[in-house]
Amino acid sequence: MGSHALAEGFALLGFEIFPNATTEQVENVLSGLLKNKDKALIFLEDNLTQQPGPSFLRARTEAAGIIITEIPPLSAPETYRPAVEELVARVLGPSVLDKPS
Repeated sequence: MGSHALAEGFALLGFEIFPNATTEQVENVLSGLLKNKDKALIFLEDNLTQQPGPSFLRARTEAAGIIITEIPPLSAPETYRPAVEELVARVLGPSVLDKPS
């Protein structure tokens, strides 16, 4: 789920896609997956994870069969900072995220 260009790339790989997805659409899809106890691997463009709804949060914390992965924006991948980075830095120390020279 994400921009049209991102979704089209995943369509070429055979994924079910939701081009130009909205956070409402993400919530609807996740709600259905949770209700049916389905298993899924979901790739979301990072802008769709910034204001997570209740189904998103439930899928991420409770549903073992649903894996949500964030994808950086195609137009600016170098600006992408996954939410897990903060947790890793707190647990292992910020130097773990330093890039080798």
